[in-house]
Amino acid sequence: MRLLPGILAMAATVVASNILVQFLFGQWLTWGAFTYPIAFLVTDLTNRLYGAPAARKVVLAGFATGIVCSLIGTQIMGEFGPLVTLRVAIGSGLAFLLAQLVDVEIFDRLRKGSWWRAPLVSTLFGSALDTAIFFTIAFSSALVFLEPGNDVAWANETLPLLGAGPVVPLWVSLAVADWGVKLALAFIALVPFRLILGRLRAGVA
Repeated sequence: MRLLPGILAMAATVVASNILVQFLFGQWLTWGAFTYPIAFLVTDLTNRLYGAPAARKVVLAGFATGIVCSLIGTQIMGEFGPLVTLRVAIGSGLAFLLAQLVDVEIFDRLRKGSWWRAPLVSTLFGSALDTAIFFTIAFSSALVFLEPGNDVAWANETLPLLGAGPVVPLWVSLAVADWGVKLALAFIALVPFRLILGRLRAGVA
C-alpha cells in the first residue's frame, strides 16, 4: 500500500499526457510536453524513499497504463485516422519503459551523492533517451516498414530547425522542442522534489 500514491500519481500523469498530447501549444509543442516530465519526478521520489525495486514497480504501473491508453486511442478516429497509430503506440511505450528504467538505474547509482545530483542527472539522461526513442520510432521515414499504411510524409517535410536553424525533417524540430522543455523542467522539478521529499519523509517518520 505504501506505493499506491506513487502508482496513482504515475497513472494520472500518463493519462493526462496521453490526452494533452492531442492539443498543440504553439508551433512545435503539445501540452503533453509539460505534463509528461512529472513521470520522472514520481519515479525519482519513489526511488529516494523506497529504493530502486519499488521505483521499477511504479514504472511498470505507468507502462501498463500507457498501453491501455494506446489501445483506447487506436479505437478513436480523428480527422486523419486513429488518434494513436501503431508507430506512436510502439514509440510511446518503448520510450517510456526504457527511459524510466534508465532513470531508476542512474538515480540508484548516484543516490549517495548530493541530494540534487541523482534526480537531475537521471532525469536528464532519461529525458534525452525518451525523446530520441519516441520521435525516431513514431516519425522517422527510415522506419516506415513498422507501419507501411501510416503516412508520415508530413513529419519528414524538411524545414529550418525550429524555424531558424539548419534544414531538417519536421519531426526533428518537434523532438528538439520537446527535449528543451524536458531539460528545463528537469531543473525546475528539483524544487518540488526537495519539498515533497521533506514532507513525505516527515510523514513516514
